[in-house]
Amino acid sequence: MGYRDVYAGWQSDPEAFWMAQAKAIDWDVPPTKALHAENAPLYEWFSDGMVNTCYNAVDRHVENGRGNQVAIIHDSPVTNSVTKITFAELQGKTASLAGALVARGVGKGDRVIIYMPMIPEALVAMLACARIGAIHSVVFGGFAAHELAVRIDDCTPKAVIAASCGLEGAKVIGYKPLLDDAINQSKHTPETCIIFQRPQCAAELTPGRDIDWVEAQNVPPADCVPVEGNHPAYVLYTSGTTGAPKGVVRPTGGHLVALNWTMKAIYNVDPGDVFWAASDVGWVVGHSYICYGPLIHGNTTVVFEGKPVGTPDAATFWRVIEDHKVKSFFTAPTAFRAIKREDPTGEMIKKHDISCLQALYLAGERADPDTIQWAQKVMGVPVYDHWWQTETGYTIAGNPTGIEALPVKIGSPTVAMPGYDVHILDEGGHEVGPGTLGAIAIKLPLPPGTLPTLWNAEERFRKSYLNTFPGYYETGDAGMKDEDGYLWIMARTDDVINVAGHRLSTGAMEEVLAAHPDVAECAVIGVADELKGQLPLGFLCLNKGCTKSDAEVVAETVKMVRDQIGPVAAFKLAVVVDRLPKTRSGKILRGIMGKIADSQPFKMPATIDDPAILDEVRDALQTVGYAKGGSQG
Repeated sequence: MGYRDVYAGWQSDPEAFWMAQAKAIDWDVPPTKALHAENAPLYEWFSDGMVNTCYNAVDRHVENGRGNQVAIIHDSPVTNSVTKITFAELQGKTASLAGALVARGVGKGDRVIIYMPMIPEALVAMLACARIGAIHSVVFGGFAAHELAVRIDDCTPKAVIAASCGLEGAKVIGYKPLLDDAINQSKHTPETCIIFQRPQCAAELTPGRDIDWVEAQNVPPADCVPVEGNHPAYVLYTSGTTGAPKGVVRPTGGHLVALNWTMKAIYNVDPGDVFWAASDVGWVVGHSYICYGPLIHGNTTVVFEGKPVGTPDAATFWRVIEDHKVKSFFTAPTAFRAIKREDPTGEMIKKHDISCLQALYLAGERADPDTIQWAQKVMGVPVYDHWWQTETGYTIAGNPTGIEALPVKIGSPTVAMPGYDVHILDEGGHEVGPGTLGAIAIKLPLPPGTLPTLWNAEERFRKSYLNTFPGYYETGDAGMKDEDGYLWIMARTDDVINVAGHRLSTGAMEEVLAAHPDVAECAVIGVADELKGQLPLGFLCLNKGCTKSDAEVVAETVKMVRDQIGPVAAFKLAVVVDRLPKTRSGKILRGIMGKIADSQPFKMPATIDDPAILDEVRDALQTVGYAKGGSQG
């Protein structure tokens, strides 16, 4: 069946569709039905089934003859090492660490915070929690102590699993002092901290509370503990608009069913194929597509400790693909913009054989057409944009290449996946026609594996996602559908600016700017204007080797926007900057940039990659008459 048939089949009988997908999972007690709507609009899936995530991701592959297959490839250019772990070895490591947790009093329903860099032990820690029914919450390694403390207080972990340090290029970042500081700041105190000592930096252990990773495992290994289908597998915190983090809950049963389905349907890989998501375990991509999705499906997953450039150069992605025979590759557009900026003509890829690769998948932010076209050209493989969120855990809209590779429309993540009934609504909640910009909302219920609520914050869940458009989940993104049903994600809802009464997408302007041959990366924000309400202002990062003056490039980009979007955009201001402020996952902090421009106070985002960039942004804005008094609030 093609995509249209599969989607129509889901629409006509969602219950039968998801029960069929559930058969690919090994249940201790099979569910009697898929959807549980008793507490609508708080829906649940497979609630009466009993299942274990670790068993499905590890043990069953060993039992089914895959024990000698490599499960995890750890490639670390920062330590110049490659480590391979088979499913049989992973089973032993996971059972052993799970035993250590049990011995320290951790059991089903207890929370465990994981504070680790990109090493295999991070996945072992996640799987060990899942093995005994503990609920893990991974916090990005090296996160500030205050932010870690906030998460400790919110999920009240019985234990913390941490590494002694992380490596950022040549820099060693000690995690243990940050962890100690966080525990001192928090109201809740974990009973146990299990510390994995890395050779680059040994941590000093706190007597009575801390225990060495190796020493902790001198106990019997633990077996898999079946949990209910609606039991939380993990809590993952995402930034909230109030500054307080939101704990996204991931239910066990739906998580297993949905992720397993996506590996073939969306990424077109079969068990045994090598899959690589170049992300971090601190983000949802790391949960879904470094750890759980590939392993549940029987794929080999790559854990990469490095950067797209600088470890050691802009060819590191190509080397990893070649060395490990990666079949399907997933990363964020910002990674490719960084590579393109360093190697605009793609010379470095010519030294590597990436013929093993069948496709590149992009997500995490809008993939501008220029980046997609560059990647297509230098890599010689299809490039598929797809769109999803921390809250959903997997693809809302994408190109289901394992079902049918649909024609690519550059700039669109293609079409809604089964389970997602996507609508474009105006401010009153009414559906708008093709080509009309509006709020993107998904008709309830959301599919299996998506968030059923926020951790200990049901009212906040309702307010954040359900109340604006009753009967729908509010994505917070703005966009439109075309006549073919293709979805176009134009901006976050708060990135749609109002210029003299015209609602304009900053994303559409960014597409035009990115098409300039000298522009490596760009962002557009709305700034306050007495006459028009708001005006767009562009930030431009230029390619290495650009021979034009900044003023020339600015003038050319202003003309391009005027020619392609029209005078209604009132695009007249742009500044050249060396870099853009981003989160560690690569998202551009447009909201903060707007506050700086309008001289409004702002809170330093916990996830910012380098706070010093904000000073550079302020300096650039002041050259065009903005940011006269913006300060951190």
